[in-house]
This record gives sequence, C-alpha cells and structure tokens, in this order.
Amino acid sequence: MTVKPTRMSCITPNVYDKVPDGGWGWIVAFAFFFIEALTYGIIKSFGVFFTDLVKSFDETNSRISWIISICVFVLTFTAPLSTVLSNRFGHRLTVMLGGVLISSGMVAGSFARTVVEMYISIGIVSGFGYCLAFLPAVTILSQYFDKKRSLVTAVASTGECFAVFSFAPAITALKEHLGWRNSLLFVGLLQLGIVACGSLLRPIIIKAQEEVKVSAAEEQRETKYMLENEQTRTSIDSIDSGVEVTTSPSNKHRDAKLELKSEEEPKENTEVLIEASSIPNKEPKTQLLDFSVMKDYSFICYALFGLFATLGFFAPSLYIIPLSMSLGIDKDRSAYILSAMAIAEVFGRISAGWVLNKKPIRKIYIELICVILLDVALFAFPFAYEFWGLMMCSIFFGFMLGTVAGTHIPMLAEDDVVGIEKMSSAAGVYVFVQSLSGLAGPPLSGMLVDTTKNYKSAFYSCAAGMLLAAVFLSLVRPCKKVLCQSKKQPADETVSEPLHNVPDDFIEPDLDKSEDSVRSCDSMA
Repeated sequence: MTVKPTRMSCITPNVYDKVPDGGWGWIVAFAFFFIEALTYGIIKSFGVFFTDLVKSFDETNSRISWIISICVFVLTFTAPLSTVLSNRFGHRLTVMLGGVLISSGMVAGSFARTVVEMYISIGIVSGFGYCLAFLPAVTILSQYFDKKRSLVTAVASTGECFAVFSFAPAITALKEHLGWRNSLLFVGLLQLGIVACGSLLRPIIIKAQEEVKVSAAEEQRETKYMLENEQTRTSIDSIDSGVEVTTSPSNKHRDAKLELKSEEEPKENTEVLIEASSIPNKEPKTQLLDFSVMKDYSFICYALFGLFATLGFFAPSLYIIPLSMSLGIDKDRSAYILSAMAIAEVFGRISAGWVLNKKPIRKIYIELICVILLDVALFAFPFAYEFWGLMMCSIFFGFMLGTVAGTHIPMLAEDDVVGIEKMSSAAGVYVFVQSLSGLAGPPLSGMLVDTTKNYKSAFYSCAAGMLLAAVFLSLVRPCKKVLCQSKKQPADETVSEPLHNVPDDFIEPDLDKSEDSVRSCDSMA
C-alpha cells in the first residue's frame, strides 16, 4: 500500500494509494498531543501568573485579563493566514515557525515592564504563533486517518487537559523558588519543543491507482472495424471461389472507394491521438485559500454553529469559581470544582472519539446530540445552590464540553460538511469566524454580570448562544442534501440526453465529469 520514494524518514513525503489509517500517522498523533499541551495547555494554565502580574504592573484585573483575550483573538482571527502559509510552505515549516514565535513572545514577555508590552509580546506575537502551530497540526493529523480519525484526534487532543493538571502546579511551585519572570522565561523555552514536534509532521500524498477502463465508444469502434474486416474477408473468399469481382470496372471503382475509406479512418484517428498527446498537461495550481467553501450552505451553517458555540466554551471556566464563592463555598473547595471539570473533559474527548469511530454512524447527528446536552448543562448551573450541585453540573458540563471541543474542527473533514479535500481552507475560515465570538463572548458575559450583579446571568447568556448553535448545526445536513440534489439533476439530464451527431472521442470525458460531480454526494447516501 505504501510507496516509499526514498529511505529518508521524516524528510520526504509519505506517498500512499489510500489513507493509511496508521503508519507514520501515529507519530503525527504523538506530536499533536504535545503541540496541544504546549499551546492550549499553556493558555489555560496562564492564570497562575494572574495575581503576580496584577501586583507587578499595578493594573486592574480587567487590563491584565486582556493579555489572554488578545492572544485568543489573534489565534483565531489569523486562521486564514495560517491556511495560506500551510498550503504555500507546508504544514511542517508552518508549525515550526509557530513554535519559534510562541517561544519568542513568551521570552520577551518575561522581560516586559508594562502591560502594553505584554499585549504585544504574548497577545500578538505568541497568539499568532499559537495559530500557526495548532491549526496545521490538526489538519495534517486528519489527513493521515479516515476510519480512525475521530478517535485518534480526540485522544491526541487530551494533551491540553493533561497539561492543565501538570503545568499549573509545576509553575506554581517554580514561582516560589525563581519568581514569576524566570518561571515565564522557563515556559517560553519549554515551548521550543513545538519546533521539534513540528519536524515530525511528515507531509502525506495520496495517489489513487489508475484503472484502465474500456469505454462504450471504444467498444463500438472495435465492433465497427470487426464488421469491416469481416466484409473484406468475405469478398476475398468470393474471389477464391471463382466469382470474378475485380475485373469489372464497377467493382474496381467500388473497391478503390472502400480502400480509400479504410485508409482515411485510421489516419483521422491517428491525427486525433497525436493532437491530444501534443497538448501539454497543465497541473492545476494549488489554491492557497479556497473561498469556494463560502458558497456551500452546509459550511455556512456549520460556521454559524461555531460562532455561537464559542460563546459557551470559555465563560463557565471563568465564572464557576466566582459563582461558587458567591454561594458561600470557600475558595479551596471551589478549585476542586474546576479540577473536576477538567478531568471530565478528558473522558468526554475520548468517549466522543470512540463513539464516532463506530461504523456506520452519522457523525453530524452525534455532535448535535452532544451540543444539545451541553446546552442542558449550561442551563443547569443557575439551579445549583450548594457544593455538590455545582460539582455534578461541572462534571456533566466538562464531559459534554470534551465531546464537542474535541470533534468540532475534525468534523469539517466529513462529507456532511466540506470533506477532507477542502478541510484546510474550511478550517481557516471556520476558526476565523470563531474569533468574533471569542473576542466578544467574555466581555458580553462580564457586562451582564456587572448589570445584574449575579454570576448566573453569564451562564444564561452562554446557554442562549449554545441553543442557537444547536439550531444551525441541525441545518447542516439538510443544506448538504439540497446541494447534492441540485448537482445530481443537471448531471442526470446530461447523461440521459441522446448523444446524436457527437464524435466518439467526446463521450467518455463527459460521462467522467458527470460522475465526478456527484461522487461526493453519493457518499452521503
């Protein structure tokens, strides 16, 4: 199955005749696990520096919180640029460049003297690096797997959760001995490991084996030649039997016409073959960013799903501790609630990958069920009034968050959305759309909390956004069906039309084109 052009591992592309569902893909999954840990794991663990930054820069909580807000916004807003760089220079170089930018931004932040310098170093420089490192890594991982894609991606994405467990206490202990600046410097140097992980992202090329097919036109042409040869052989046999057919002028004239006709036909065919072979084969240029996905109504609905779903991704982790403390729960026990949410998220990611790996199954419907249950969890938070109630809501929310967070980007590779061929461009546009709600979501929740003086209002706003996300997600599959039906009707009409007075050489390409236009739709049946 594998065609190895050279023996230089990790350098040359892997060439397969179909998606390997393993092989070097396991190395890519291993690298993605640590990339996830060193990107989103560090972002989620950055809160351990929060109080130190407030005291060191003598700034308010809101101004310090903008460091991560800007970082997350840049991460998602520059996603289309990450797609362009990946298609132009490859996933490996893009991820390695992202690792250098992340490390440079964090190291520069450790020497910052004002919060504005932190905005630039960590918010913009590292934020852009996070985008270059994460998005190409998850894209190439999806290309190495087909049947196991959901399970492998979900398990590999748990690196983020394990990083929160390990990095937060480790950085806290390190601060006590070295201070926050040296600890941040150590984190920046540690993130250079992304460069090493990026070097393992070996490119993959899928080359389908060509099948030699005999078209109906060729069969008809061969039958025609066989009949002419049979007639010629009959006329020769008649000469041997003593019938004089070549001595009369009329027969000579008729035979000359037949001979001339038989000579002209192969000559015409030869000219056609020569002209066709003389045309240079121009390989289509790879589009750096395929904007045709914006014409796909199913993708538009899926992008709107991501826009509103992002509203419910971040607020619970930000407001669960303030909500619990407002109910009279002490700070130490409130921290356990957040830890339980993170643990449940790990099991949610793995469970979603295991379920989506089953065949046959309509994955888009499974994700819709998970989104609805996640919305139920958000609505349940305001009705909890004591520790164990919040604990149960946090565990349920964390589990359902893991099922959605670990699968919503890989779901783009499914035929129900855009398919694996357009996943790279679709992921860039999709994450870009998410940046809008990622930037506006936390301030919106904070504004509601300040207005109502109640932390429960933040969960209501998240639940409302997740409800709209479920509505748009439910429209993805119907939109794809409508699009496929509109493509099949012209194709069927083209095939059913009588092909009168059409040269034989033009029949086969037309049929192939009509088959290609509906191949992706047939996989959805």
